[in-house]
Amino acid sequence: MSRRICIVLTTRGNYAKMRSTMQAIAGHPDLTLQTVIGGALLDPAYGDFRGVIEADGFRVDNTLDYMAQGKTLGSVTESAGRCTQGMGHILTRLEPDFLLVIADRYEALAIALGALCHNVRIAHLEGGEVSGSIDERIRHAITKLAHVHFPANREAGDRLVRMGEHATSVHVVGTPSLDQLARIDLDDRASLQQFLDQRGEGGLVDAGGDYVVVSQHPVATEYGHARRQFDETAQAVRGLGLPVVWVLPNDEAGATDVAEPLAWLSRQGLPVVSLGSLPFAQYARLLAHARCLIGNSSSGIREGAFLGVPAVNIGTRQQGRQRGGNVIDVGYAADEIATAGRRQIAHGRYPSDGVYGDGRSGPRIAEILATAWPPLDKTIAY
Repeated sequence: MSRRICIVLTTRGNYAKMRSTMQAIAGHPDLTLQTVIGGALLDPAYGDFRGVIEADGFRVDNTLDYMAQGKTLGSVTESAGRCTQGMGHILTRLEPDFLLVIADRYEALAIALGALCHNVRIAHLEGGEVSGSIDERIRHAITKLAHVHFPANREAGDRLVRMGEHATSVHVVGTPSLDQLARIDLDDRASLQQFLDQRGEGGLVDAGGDYVVVSQHPVATEYGHARRQFDETAQAVRGLGLPVVWVLPNDEAGATDVAEPLAWLSRQGLPVVSLGSLPFAQYARLLAHARCLIGNSSSGIREGAFLGVPAVNIGTRQQGRQRGGNVIDVGYAADEIATAGRRQIAHGRYPSDGVYGDGRSGPRIAEILATAWPPLDKTIAY
């Protein structure tokens, strides 16, 4: 009988990361894909992601509507509880054999908890890494709930074994989002320009010219400081003097604090475009041709390394995560960010770095899900 593999997508980055894996699962003779969308992907402010997913040939089997109103610590806590409860109803209906949990956001832990309580085996993507904020604790907590592990590199895989996970359950597969980069026409800047013109807010940015990309998220353990941090980044970007494409933060506590700094930057005479979300192909083109990526998104460390894009990583959100040579780490001060930005722009492209994989992760994941069947009960390996 075909194994049912359930994947829950809650952010634009989730789908970018999982598309090749979903294709591999859907095309595997021994697997059946179950797709659930929820969170920000149900929020019209982030675009019609259901339409994007269905246009790619996937069926949406259920929706998980858990987001409470507001962008505060209290609303995140409420959302997490609602997410677990809603996940329970979905698991009762879909009865998957495996639930594939993605990375380290707060709802990922809530989704994993739902699977734990329903006796559903858990596969976890990108465990074993080190970073800042609450992501670190969430990631390791999911590791202890999961039965099968798909770390992105050997260092992360070795760390999982040292955490007491059985070596036979750890499969180093790489970061699946890199799978798509090899298949995208990154030089199709005309379609990128059309997307920026149609979906961007603010001025016009020439996709064929020089520009910088900003992608910065609030840090949960630094709640209350996001406004100042966004202010510093806006001042730094102004000092670089290049057009700006600012990708808005994920739906997290403090995300709305970006509004005023972004509005201030837009008044400074530079072309500035803001976007709630982009299809991964357009984001890849945007990133590939940027003079520099500035912020605290893991894409500067993962996709940025693969593409050789100069990145300035701000603050603590990616603290300790393995990097390639394309990243300069800085604090939150505007002058420090601007100095690093000028240095990266002057440097230009870096050689491609395979620290997070070789672009062939999806088929590896599908094959392991088709063959692995660990015991439901786990014991520590040491």
